[in-house]
Amino acid sequence: MRKIHPRMVSHSELRKLFSSADAVCFDVDSTVIREEGIDELAKICGVEDKVSEMTRRAMGGAVPFKDALTERLALIQPSREQVQRLIAEQPPHLTPGIRELVSRLQERNVQVFLISGGFRSIVEHVASKLNIPATNVFANRLKFYFNGEYAGFDETQPTAESGGKGKVIKLLKEEFHFKKIIMVGDGATDMEACPPADAFIGFGGNVIRQHVKDNAKWYITDFAELLGELEE
Repeated sequence: MRKIHPRMVSHSELRKLFSSADAVCFDVDSTVIREEGIDELAKICGVEDKVSEMTRRAMGGAVPFKDALTERLALIQPSREQVQRLIAEQPPHLTPGIRELVSRLQERNVQVFLISGGFRSIVEHVASKLNIPATNVFANRLKFYFNGEYAGFDETQPTAESGGKGKVIKLLKEEFHFKKIIMVGDGATDMEACPPADAFIGFGGNVIRQHVKDNAKWYITDFAELLGELEE
């Protein structure tokens, strides 16, 4: 059977792929949650404006991801206490419709993964709200000294690199032998994960990245559209 390159799939074929997928991977910042976690961390640490501009450039694909992450974290220098305070006092807000969509996918025995260039401590908190096991979370790990001060991040994580989300999907295919994996997200790093993902769905419900909107075969602004595909 002729294998079709994911970028050549038509919109109707994409819809069929989504409704028959055995795994769906979601980006987290500005997709599953309304905020960009790193910008919220910057707010607590008092460097919001500078970091927000860097995030915009990184998500547009203008800067290599690891460089952008290193640069922003060097500016923020978040302590363990500040990260914990963010989760306790200003927890991320789930995007409307995501809870229902994830629940419906799980009812259909579809594996749901969160793949994020954000931070594991924040993403695991989001995962718990959606009944997604921590083993299905792939994100960057912050490192701290014994006194709780910022000590860098784990650069060995695939999500710390440009193309890291694609590396995670490749690993998932090798480990679990998924036949059809869908990637859903708002940014350039999400779109780049297809291939190896079998399809990409662009999401603009929180922020619209023009490059993604212009190039995604299927672009949605409301998770209800995907939920509707599963109800038909």
